[in-house]
Amino acid sequence: MSEDERDRPGLRVIAGGITPARREEEALVAAFLVGDDDAFGELFGRHQLLVLSIVRRYAASADDAADLVQRTFLRAFEVARRSLARGPRNALPFRRWLIRVAVNLAKNHRRDAARLLRVPLDAAGSGATEPVGADALLRRERQQRLRAEVLRLPRRQREVLTLRLDAELPFAEIAAALGITENSAKVSFHHATRALRAALADEDQP
Repeated sequence: MSEDERDRPGLRVIAGGITPARREEEALVAAFLVGDDDAFGELFGRHQLLVLSIVRRYAASADDAADLVQRTFLRAFEVARRSLARGPRNALPFRRWLIRVAVNLAKNHRRDAARLLRVPLDAAGSGATEPVGADALLRRERQQRLRAEVLRLPRRQREVLTLRLDAELPFAEIAAALGITENSAKVSFHHATRALRAALADEDQP
């Protein structure tokens, strides 16, 4: 080897595309899959509110929402186990699995529409007793109307709206979770909000 060749900088392969936070999360998933219950508790604590924000719009009560959260985590771990069995390259970030599973479980839960429409969204999440009065009744009526209109939206619009407003996810993450383009997510959100405004405006007309 010549002196020039010895002095020439070498090429190194640097792992890219995986952040330290994702590596830590993948380690927690792997730990849980081999029996570490503390790892489950850590992952649940990190993402519980995210999952709840996604499923609660479709839940008729706080108990239903809590059940959907638990089922989401268990199903996501099942999917993660199958994904890891096919090799690390096939594994998606656990957070993305959670979002996909939460959306799918919520859609299935949505099929029982009559039960979904019985309880206003805010009441389902708070458990508080609101005083009975004209203002309270009007608020509850509007919440029920809004819930009904959301459930009438086309599936994709409803999914994007829930992830954007309830989970407060950026459009890029919504697109990745649903397997669509970021522009498609923005268009679906625009159509959903326009449809809701129009529907509620029509119902407010005397």
